[in-house]
Amino acid sequence: MIWFSLLILIATLPVAPCIAAASAQSPASRVDEDAIKALMIQTTDAFNAHDAKAWAQFCTPDAQLVTVRGESMKGVAEIEKGLAAIFETRGRRATLKTLDIAVRVIRPDVALVHLTNEMSGVTSADGQQQPAHRELSIRVVVKERGVWRITAFHNTIVQPSGR
Repeated sequence: MIWFSLLILIATLPVAPCIAAASAQSPASRVDEDAIKALMIQTTDAFNAHDAKAWAQFCTPDAQLVTVRGESMKGVAEIEKGLAAIFETRGRRATLKTLDIAVRVIRPDVALVHLTNEMSGVTSADGQQQPAHRELSIRVVVKERGVWRITAFHNTIVQPSGR
């Protein structure tokens, strides 16, 4: 009897990971992944329009944004004000080009996004145009009332390989 029970247990083990893998790729999670990717494109579009208000609307009220320079902004109003200041100074002519978006849905209402952009048109404090560079942002997004929003954003400059 013990052997029979053990045999049944062993026979069912390979099925459990297959069921879990199938549920990870459910149509609902594909819809969420597409919605999250669309959100990332919308933030890039708002950035390229230098529209701080439009960018901040994609955040939760308590969101935190950390720039590549370590500037930290907390809450929609502070994020909007901080981005507006960047758009008036070093980012006046800045543009982003999205190179890669990787989404990992952690649970139905939380996802982690790694987004790689190429930034160009940034100027230094003395007005000199800086060379284009790649940035990697890590964004935590949450789904509230059916809408995905950014709750945490941290950006870093990607060093070219070989350095």
